[in-house]
Amino acid sequence: MDALVTVAVVIAMIALGVLLIHRLNAQHDQRIAAFRYGAALPVRRSRRRKRRRPADSAAGHHDGNRE
Repeated sequence: MDALVTVAVVIAMIALGVLLIHRLNAQHDQRIAAFRYGAALPVRRSRRRKRRRPADSAAGHHDGNRE
């Protein structure tokens, strides 16, 4: 009698696990279906880059021929 109850409980737990996994897979499939993989990426406006001064120019001296 104890063995029969144990087998019934094990089978019930397996069935419950199968049902839980099935529900989680269905929920995951719905999330995948709702996500648009083929959608175009949002367009980002390009930012202007700051121009760097040439390395040979003296930094901070803009007053002509200073020696």
